Amino acid sequence: MPLEASARIVSELTSRGYNAEREAVTKLAAADDPQATVERVVDDLPPGTLVVRTDHVETVLSSSDPGEKPRDGGDVSGSDETTTDPSVSTGDHRPDPTAVDGAVPVETKGSSAGGRSSDPAVRSLEIDGDMTGDSTGTGEYDDFVAVFRDRLETLGGKLRGRVNHRPATAIQNMPGGGEVGMVGLVNDIRSTASGHWLIELEDATGTFPWLVMKDREYADLVEELLCDEVLAMEGTLSDDAGIAFVDSMYFPDVPRTHEPSTADRHVQAALISDVHVGSQEFMHDAWNRFADWLHTPEAQHVEYLLIAGDMVEGVGVYPNQDEELDVVDIYEQYEVFNEYLKQVPGDIEIVMIPGNHDAVRLAEPQPGFDEDLREIMSAHDSRIVSNPSTVTLEGVSVLMYHGVSLDEVIAELPEEKASYDDPHKAMYHLLKKRHVAPQFGGHTRLAPEEEDFLIMEEVPDIFHTGHVHKLGFGKYHNVLAINSGCWQSQTDFQKSVNIDPDAGYAPIVDLDTLDVTVQKFS
Repeated sequence: MPLEASARIVSELTSRGYNAEREAVTKLAAADDPQATVERVVDDLPPGTLVVRTDHVETVLSSSDPGEKPRDGGDVSGSDETTTDPSVSTGDHRPDPTAVDGAVPVETKGSSAGGRSSDPAVRSLEIDGDMTGDSTGTGEYDDFVAVFRDRLETLGGKLRGRVNHRPATAIQNMPGGGEVGMVGLVNDIRSTASGHWLIELEDATGTFPWLVMKDREYADLVEELLCDEVLAMEGTLSDDAGIAFVDSMYFPDVPRTHEPSTADRHVQAALISDVHVGSQEFMHDAWNRFADWLHTPEAQHVEYLLIAGDMVEGVGVYPNQDEELDVVDIYEQYEVFNEYLKQVPGDIEIVMIPGNHDAVRLAEPQPGFDEDLREIMSAHDSRIVSNPSTVTLEGVSVLMYHGVSLDEVIAELPEEKASYDDPHKAMYHLLKKRHVAPQFGGHTRLAPEEEDFLIMEEVPDIFHTGHVHKLGFGKYHNVLAINSGCWQSQTDFQKSVNIDPDAGYAPIVDLDTLDVTVQKFS
């Protein structure tokens, strides 16, 4: 059965206000005249039907006269059993807690926008870096060694061509006064009594100290450094060869010549995060307006929705959180979230990653949700992948990362270089370091694995984060960085830590130009 035929059938049914079970779509696509069969099935559906089931199709196909409507709308197979396969567009139908007075959720009415393409020959969505199911870390010493060796080898490889690299032990044995270069992990940063900076670099052979003089033009770069990031330095050895005076400093960085890829047609992606369903402060009215907007002609080119974590508020995430919960059971939170997800038009592709409020491990990288939660969040057959992951939409690569490490970047760097008011500028530093969470042992919980899944080995075209509940976007060396705000108004906890959220916004990216417009629904 051609995939294109199935996609067209799903699109046709969605436009008429119906979802469909997978097996029903399979049988429709295999019919002698799929279009005519769809027409007969739709004409025969009982009033109030939302999902086209397999028995609806079988009843029409088994009719002795293809043009005759089946009698009683019954299941001619004689089976009373209803299939449990999730529907192609929105998953199993459940009572909708978001509906008002029993009204049908917006999604089940189909998309009034029209014009979206469900043709797989036009659309393209690929996932890279999803480590779900590939976690091997046990917390043993060897795991820690492996992850840092992989980080040094991968990011160091981007720097060794820029300096005359020597291992730490080799530098220790060199005569004083010579020129030297080294690539290593930042092991320590401290100031001297004279106001200079002493940076200790570590590689697989040992450590070596580098002195940055306070009056050098690049001394302010020291304020940007985080422990455990990969760095390259060049300089001159002291007379006794016990220390090197820094002349140059290099980061893995995004090349200034980077040219981002773009789609070859006009197509858009909506980038959101931090929905926080289950919180008393979840902005359901704003979400409903967003979902309604996705059904309008203005949103007809929005074919992808990327959600960067914190779908729900979670339970026990911070002190006294239970006092701010509208839904206190974590599984019920995801069930309610799924109902809100159903309001999104069925012909929009959805990709989600977890965040620190979600029911997965806190340590990064975070695998995608377990099977129980995936089954609950079955709407739209959403792609659920790990945090972080790279999603390529029609040639445009989007690095999705929830963004917990942004707290650390903002705390460690001077306010003029990173702040909550401009979260995208904090993202620039992660791009510069080519790592989404470089500092180990700080605020961000990191899991040791056989390889470092948090490296930006390839330069993304778009870097999408959330977590800090602030809206901000800009370009760093032609990489579009977006922090997409949230859908939760200010909680008492946020007031206590002076977080004033940017809530109810949806950044919309033109994938053919990488231009951004922001839709406000609050």
